[in-house]
Amino acid sequence: MSFHNPTPTEICKILHGIHTIAVVGLSPNEVRPSYRVAQALQSHGYKIIPVRPLVQEVLGEKAYANLESLYLEGGAGKVDVVDVFRAAEHVPAIVDSCIKLGIKNLWLQDGVIHEEAALRAQAAGITVVMDRCMWRDFSTLCAPKISNNV
Repeated sequence: MSFHNPTPTEICKILHGIHTIAVVGLSPNEVRPSYRVAQALQSHGYKIIPVRPLVQEVLGEKAYANLESLYLEGGAGKVDVVDVFRAAEHVPAIVDSCIKLGIKNLWLQDGVIHEEAALRAQAAGITVVMDRCMWRDFSTLCAPKISNNV
């Protein structure tokens, strides 16, 4: 069995149905892709929860060392999706956390590919998007189109 991403229509449904995004690997460095993507999503109303050890805050939001500590400390409530900006070797442990915590959506950013872990997550009932940029998909596939006929 091989992994397949949701269709563009399904991706838009996910992006329109979520509010809170836990960004694993969110860098406080403004030039890093994780920062720019999270900032753009935040500017469109998404609640961003940084998940990164040794960081206190990113984008004005309290940071958590890992997904478990987010839930243990009360975090910001329910996480709708985990967006991963970590190397593929870290994905199996992130999948374990998502399964344990009952998180229903997992997004692996561009270049983050771990087919075995993605299939395991799907088998556990998690919707997985792999090797795609959440912001790019939001802005190109799902953002409302503006009419020039005003």
